[in-house]
Amino acid sequence: MVTGAQGMLGRAMAAEAGAREWAVVRLGRTDLDITDLTAVRSALREHRPDAVVNCAAYTDVDGAETARERAFAVNGLGPRNLALACRETGVDLLHISTDYIFDGRKDGPYGVYDDPCPVNVYGASKLWGERAVTSLTARFYIVRVSWLFAPWGKNFVATMLRLGRERESLRVVDDQYGCPTYAPDLARAIADLVESRCYGVYHVTNQGATTWYGFARAIMKQAGLPARVEPCTSAEFPRPARRPANSVLDPFPLRETVGYLPPPWEDALERCLREMKKGDIL
Repeated sequence: MVTGAQGMLGRAMAAEAGAREWAVVRLGRTDLDITDLTAVRSALREHRPDAVVNCAAYTDVDGAETARERAFAVNGLGPRNLALACRETGVDLLHISTDYIFDGRKDGPYGVYDDPCPVNVYGASKLWGERAVTSLTARFYIVRVSWLFAPWGKNFVATMLRLGRERESLRVVDDQYGCPTYAPDLARAIADLVESRCYGVYHVTNQGATTWYGFARAIMKQAGLPARVEPCTSAEFPRPARRPANSVLDPFPLRETVGYLPPPWEDALERCLREMKKGDIL
């Protein structure tokens, strides 16, 4: 059962499960409100899944600063409800979390057991959800991801492509480091984790790290757009929510568990742009 099935990762997860010929229950926001415990319990009893992959989330990082209650309801209370219902029905739960639970001050990639210290409301709400899951059920996977993109939905790649067509030049921050992650690659790893039955906390991203500026330059180059990309600092591009300067994630022990790491992000970007071109999105 995939919650948040209409979102960027939910679509990829449902497609991956379908490709494996798994019976998939796709529940979007209008099908299941995960903040409603009664509704969650009813869905688990009705569909009786072997596993739940929770892709439902409040993902507006800046909006969370003023919509704190909504962010904590979806990102904290929702996972708690799923964990309770999964424990009651003996179902595995895989919950998607984020690199933004870290403060970005570490010199080097963050490991799965590094101490979280979120610097914005979104990160705090996702950490609340993690702790609810780990405290309420033993049969869980926490999968932290970062800088998600796909051939569909609102994401950095789509935004850069639009701006690259509209403008001669654009400025992008060059002092925030992370790991761009392609939703279909992430979905494959999630499915393999579910099959592994090796419960625990995992970091799943495409290999390699860059800045938003570096990512934007690669998008323009691979898409063949002439727009000039110029670097700027986070201070020059203020946002309502603070971002961690470093949210690079160390994948250990993902390879040791599923036998591989997702491909480099540059390769994933190439495949994403190819899919967008096939769908007349590019």
